[in-house]
Amino acid sequence: MKQVRPKKNLGQHFLTDLTIARRIADTVDAYPTLPVLEVGPGMGVMTQFLAQKPRPLKVVEIDRESVAYLHEHFARLHDNIIGEDFLRMDLRQLFGGGQFVLTGNYPYDISSQIFFKMLDNRDLIPCCTGMIQHEVAVRMAAPPGNKQYGILSVLIQAWYDVEYLFTVEPTVFNPPPKVQSAVIRLTRNSVQHLGCDEKLFRLVVKTTFNQRRKMLRVSLRQMLPNDALPTILSSPFATLRPEQLTIAQFTELTNLVEQALQGNT
Repeated sequence: MKQVRPKKNLGQHFLTDLTIARRIADTVDAYPTLPVLEVGPGMGVMTQFLAQKPRPLKVVEIDRESVAYLHEHFARLHDNIIGEDFLRMDLRQLFGGGQFVLTGNYPYDISSQIFFKMLDNRDLIPCCTGMIQHEVAVRMAAPPGNKQYGILSVLIQAWYDVEYLFTVEPTVFNPPPKVQSAVIRLTRNSVQHLGCDEKLFRLVVKTTFNQRRKMLRVSLRQMLPNDALPTILSSPFATLRPEQLTIAQFTELTNLVEQALQGNT
């Protein structure tokens, strides 16, 4: 079978450098006993190295042409080649409902959605590794006070420790992307509960960062009726901007917002 043609509508950029492919595959060894799920294997440049590891491996690929290629070239994976959309999958149906390591050369245009799905299944995924767009990796790893610190930083760092492992140049892809790539590893931290309403936490984070240049007393007005605002206006967060808050402070702010909302009912 001939090689798969990269499809622009799927955001496919096939990695061609075997040394880098092996380095990415080896990032899963942080959890050497867990099975692995690879997202978007394409023609299997990473799969060939993952398959050498003594652990269960499944791959999920939405592109039918790539699925056919994988079946021809990785026949021993057979039933472990899943021709589905990762974003629509029930991850509890994999590996008997047990934990696994998530990895892949993630399509740039859906990488954030992949990580939000990871967060929704964090009890199943103690480790996530892979390659993403450089600027997204920088945002994920950014600390408070950094201009790159934002929604993705807070929501991921609330539950995972983020490691920026190395940068990958565009020249090792077919076709070459217009930006640099980066390999990251996310390791589940010890947090089991944030100490606040988690849905409200997400809403507070997204609302404030959507107006990141404004003080919190301004950006939170859209969430609160006028008579609930004094709770926020009298808090130490009133004159701060979202990039100044740690995750613990976002938790405290979420509890203040909830208190203000309940006091208004």
